[in-house]
Amino acid sequence: MKINPVEHKQIADYVYKQCGIVLDSTKAYLLESRLSPLAAELGCASFTDLYNEIIKDRTKKLTNKLIDAMSTNETSFFRDQKPFDLFKFKIIPDLIDRLEQSSLPSRAINIWSSACSTGQEVYTIAICLHELLGPGISKYRIKIVGTDIADSAIVQASRANYSQFEIGRGMPDNLLRKYFVQDGSSFRVKDELRSMAFFRKQNLMESFSLLGKFDIVFCRNVAIYFSMEDRKSLFNRIAEQISPGGVLLIGSTESLYGVSERYERCEYHNSIFYQVK
Repeated sequence: MKINPVEHKQIADYVYKQCGIVLDSTKAYLLESRLSPLAAELGCASFTDLYNEIIKDRTKKLTNKLIDAMSTNETSFFRDQKPFDLFKFKIIPDLIDRLEQSSLPSRAINIWSSACSTGQEVYTIAICLHELLGPGISKYRIKIVGTDIADSAIVQASRANYSQFEIGRGMPDNLLRKYFVQDGSSFRVKDELRSMAFFRKQNLMESFSLLGKFDIVFCRNVAIYFSMEDRKSLFNRIAEQISPGGVLLIGSTESLYGVSERYERCEYHNSIFYQVK
C-alpha cells in the first residue's frame, strides 16, 4: 500500500504524541514498509483504515504494535567499539577510584542503557565489567537497567537468547565461549551476566523519576529521531538522574552543543563523553 499525505500526517502526528519520534515527509517509505505488515494483519485496505483501528482500540495493544513497528531496534554487540573502550579504560576505572576513596560502605555501581532495544548494549556493558574487574567484581553491587519503549524488544532482552546472526554482529569468539551457552541454534547469555541486568519499558518522553539515580547513562543514537525541543528536554531530564560526577555517553555522531548546559564535555583518546556538572 501507498500512503498519501493526509494519512502520513495522521499517523506521524500520532506516533510523535506517543513517543516523540519525528516522521517528516521524507519518511513516507519508512511508514509504508514498517506498517504494511500490521495493516495486512488487521485486514486494512488503507492506512486510513489502520489509523482508525489504532485510535479506537482502548486496550492500546495496537498502539504498542505501532510503536514496536516504528522503533528502529538497530543494535549489535559492541556497537561502535570506541564507547566501550572509553567505558572500560577510563569511565569505570575513574568510578572505581571514587568508590575506593569514599568513606561510604556502599560499593554500588548503577548503569542505565536507555533505548536498549533487544539488550545487546546491556550485555556488552556487563561483559566489559567482568573483563575489567575479574574476580574482584564480587566486591561491587552492580545493576544495569535497560529500558526501551518497544514491548517486543524488552521481551527479547529479558530472554537473553540470540540467534547466530545476532551473535555474529560484533561478538568476538573468545567472549562468546566465555559468556554464552549454546541453546540449539541460538546462544543464551550466562546467568552471571543476566543477574546484573534488569529490563523495563520506558518512554523517553515521560518521567524518569521511578528509575532512580545512575553513575553512568548510555543514550546513544536515539535523540537523533527527536525534535530539537524534545532533545533538550530529554538530556536535561537525564541529567537529573545522574549522580554527582556521573557520566553520559551519546552516539559518535551526536553532540550536546546547543542542546544542554547541564554537562561538561570531556575527551579521552579522541573519544567524547559528558560529565554532569
